[in-house]
Amino acid sequence: MNLGFIGTGNITSDVVSGISKSKISYSRIILSPRNIKKAKYLKKKFKKISIAKNNQEVIDASDWIFIGVLPKVGEKILSKLIFKQKQIVISFMSTTKYAKLKKLIKKKLIIIRAIPMPPIKTGKGPVAIFPPNKKVKNFFNKIGTTIEIKNEKLSKNFWAISGTMASFYELLNILSNWLIKKNVNKLDAQKYVTLLYSALAELALTNSNKPLKNLVNEQTPGGLNWQGVNDLRRSGYYRLLEKSLRKIYKRL
Repeated sequence: MNLGFIGTGNITSDVVSGISKSKISYSRIILSPRNIKKAKYLKKKFKKISIAKNNQEVIDASDWIFIGVLPKVGEKILSKLIFKQKQIVISFMSTTKYAKLKKLIKKKLIIIRAIPMPPIKTGKGPVAIFPPNKKVKNFFNKIGTTIEIKNEKLSKNFWAISGTMASFYELLNILSNWLIKKNVNKLDAQKYVTLLYSALAELALTNSNKPLKNLVNEQTPGGLNWQGVNDLRRSGYYRLLEKSLRKIYKRL
């Protein structure tokens, strides 16, 4: 099986890295030359990677094609490309809907919308896909955890949540900088903050079959965490987070 990637930006780099480190069985990965610097880096770092001369060459040489370009770019180039029968097309384009993809691709193929996130390069994290597909589910389960969505409208909610990633990193950045300003060594500050939040996420994951609210409510009244969460509630911090999500959703 040959895997082709149109677009060689950050998310493609993360997915290719995850595949290359995984137990997925494939013959080779063909990259488009769109970001030649990143394409050459991936080719140098991993085996079984080649760089095509253009996007059509990627499609001609591949069984599965991953579309990892910005929606405006993808909608401009896809209609000019010729796909083959029995190919599987997986789109990472956030705002290009399923019906539009079918119209652009012009052939009756398996088309999947997927939402991979950066941790996929380490074999972790959720990958939401629409529509459900057993082959694609099994594929992404080898470099993360697949979540199948049966309704495209519902998938917009997952795309919106994926838009909070940078906000989370900014939270870590603010906390570590606060420690640094208190004369804590930079590496120690960043290690403490990232290890703490990584452990908290792991704990939340083990309790994900129960209401996450329980983890909030178990804080000791009058304690430091009780004070922290209530200060942020009163300031409107969480209302602003919900407002941001609504704006991202509206854009989708």
